[in-house]
Amino acid sequence: MKKILRYTLPPALIVASIIVVLILASNRPEPPEREPVETAMLVDTIAAELAGDRFIVEAQGTVQPRTQTTLVPEVSGKVTHISEEFVAGGFFRAGEVLVEIDPSDYQTAVKQAEADLAAARARLSDEQARSDQARRDWRKLHGNEGEPSPLVLRIPQLEQAKASVQAAEAALAQARRNLERTRISLPYDGMVRSRSVDIGQYVGVGTTLGVAFAADTAEVRLSLPDRDLAFINLPQPGRKQGPRPRVRFFGDVSGQRGSWTGEIVRTEGVIEETTRLTHAVARIQDPYGLLGEERPVPLPMGTYVQAEIQGRSASGLIELPRETLREGDRLFIADEDDRLEIRNVDVVRSTAQRVYLADSIEPGERVITTAIAAPISGTRLNVRESQSSEPELRILPAEEEQEVAAQSEDAQ
Repeated sequence: MKKILRYTLPPALIVASIIVVLILASNRPEPPEREPVETAMLVDTIAAELAGDRFIVEAQGTVQPRTQTTLVPEVSGKVTHISEEFVAGGFFRAGEVLVEIDPSDYQTAVKQAEADLAAARARLSDEQARSDQARRDWRKLHGNEGEPSPLVLRIPQLEQAKASVQAAEAALAQARRNLERTRISLPYDGMVRSRSVDIGQYVGVGTTLGVAFAADTAEVRLSLPDRDLAFINLPQPGRKQGPRPRVRFFGDVSGQRGSWTGEIVRTEGVIEETTRLTHAVARIQDPYGLLGEERPVPLPMGTYVQAEIQGRSASGLIELPRETLREGDRLFIADEDDRLEIRNVDVVRSTAQRVYLADSIEPGERVITTAIAAPISGTRLNVRESQSSEPELRILPAEEEQEVAAQSEDAQ
């Protein structure tokens, strides 16, 4: 009996265990069914807005004077007077004497020329009297028969006397001009850039005394690439009449941020061969604010400025931050159901900061600024209105990204 139990009991226990497990499994309650939860991607958006009235073309350049003069004397002599304003940074008025050269020798030359002119006029009067007397004597001797010869009337001597008067007058005019040239001034209100002469110094004709520039107008040479020229109406070379686009300048002066307005007055009419750039010249009136303009921040010569040129009309276009434009000229849009829409757009103009679109998007549509690593159309979105137009890179965890992708494929 024991021997039979030893062989039959273990299999019986195993069979009994299996039966018990099957009974328990068949009587197990069904687990409650849960609806699948769709994961949403958190993104920031901005509302699409219409562009401003006109395109803005950006450029930069350095402020330079329109008129700059190197002062050199036209006469030689010792410097006897220098204006207090003839120093670097000094402001002077038109006609103000900046440097005076010793006029003594030139005053003497004027007196000598006046004396020579008086003597020449006296000789002319004497020759005129002699000629008139010769004509009277001829009439007394010959009556009305014929005409006296030029030699009889002393015509050659008379003409020589007239020429001497003209030469003396010219010499006097030259002497007076040289005297005037001892007083050196400029015909405009301006500022002194540098001075290279001092009291008592002897200067010759052509010696550099200093450099000054007109303070009424400054110019900025702006370099424009060909891609920007289609968005600006520039003046045509050689034509006085034409468009003059307004320009707003920005720059830092003595730690202050300043802004100034001007206009483009001409182009240089050539394209630079090495850089393929076109150069336009903008003009700013009274940059220092010394001639009546209100200038909270003066604009010194040599200042490096950023320029915003008012271009052609941009009405009807959508303007967005450049970062919202994705590779292949596409936008990521959050549709009405908070799902991702990948839309191809028509780009009219693209700069480093802004992009202009036509017939691709309506004002008010939500444009995603968040950088999405693996965009899939139809992805569920958790939309957050962004306060900034800067994109933010958000990458989903691998498991969550796979789940979102799978759900998007099922939805399609």
